Amino acid sequence: MTTTEDKIVQYLNEARAMELALVRTLQAHIAMTPSGGYRRILERHLRETRDHADRVGRRLSDLDAAPTVAGTVYGIGQQLAGQLLALGKAPLDVLRGASAEEKLLKNAKDECATEALEIATYDALEQLALRAGDKPTARLAADHRADEERMLRALRQQLPALTDAVVGAEVDGRPTFDAGRTGAAQTAQRTVRDTERNVSDAVQGTTRAVRRAAADTRRAAAGAVDDAAGAARAAIGSSATSATTEEREEQRQPFARYDELNADRVVGRLDALTPAQLRHVATYERAHKHRRTVLEAAERKRGGTEHGDRAPAGRR
Repeated sequence: MTTTEDKIVQYLNEARAMELALVRTLQAHIAMTPSGGYRRILERHLRETRDHADRVGRRLSDLDAAPTVAGTVYGIGQQLAGQLLALGKAPLDVLRGASAEEKLLKNAKDECATEALEIATYDALEQLALRAGDKPTARLAADHRADEERMLRALRQQLPALTDAVVGAEVDGRPTFDAGRTGAAQTAQRTVRDTERNVSDAVQGTTRAVRRAAADTRRAAAGAVDDAAGAARAAIGSSATSATTEEREEQRQPFARYDELNADRVVGRLDALTPAQLRHVATYERAHKHRRTVLEAAERKRGGTEHGDRAPAGRR
């Protein structure tokens, strides 16, 4: 069954994958954005996003959760998905839109959606961490969410001006800047190359991590089998020893020279015996001499509490 700690690791991996993917997206968006307030916002958030990815990575290291095969594949798969998303979007971010102004507006809307998703992710992570009593993770999630909320507010404040710029460029014929001077195409190409390299490295890392996790799992399973086998052998040995001891006890005479005494003399000594000793007399007598007189007397002395002690036919 999944524990809250497992879910925290899962959510941290998801958050880190989003932050790493956003780094690539922001780099591509900054490249096509002219100097000004909107670009400064993107550059500031790029620094925050890198810091977020680093902090989440450190928190995962602090938790020191031993990765399972499934967990390793899932976490790295999230990063791969983010990298592939950035790889697919980079050229589209450069080419889409009828004007450079339209490209910026579309970028800003995408960024708003991304920030909303990150806010929701950190909301869930904080609540889960609080339920688990993991205060460091809860603080990290709250800090990151505050940064994302500030970024979302800043982006929304830019939307009216960006929309006015689209109208000016496409309706009024008054473009505000030349996209060719921002280095967008060149940066997009670099982003594609970098992302392809990162995806290749991540695939190789996934293979190595899965192999390590599988080996760890096999070693742990072998150790568990050895431990279980050892415990079983010990239990069997203990049981056999106990059984042997009980058998020896049952074969031992109830008191000295018991076998040399006739039935009357044995009965005469029953008054001085404890209930456990009387039970021993009955057991020994059934196994060896089968004397009805002794068995019935022993049963009476024990108060008839053990109804299974019925005397078989035998010698008196």
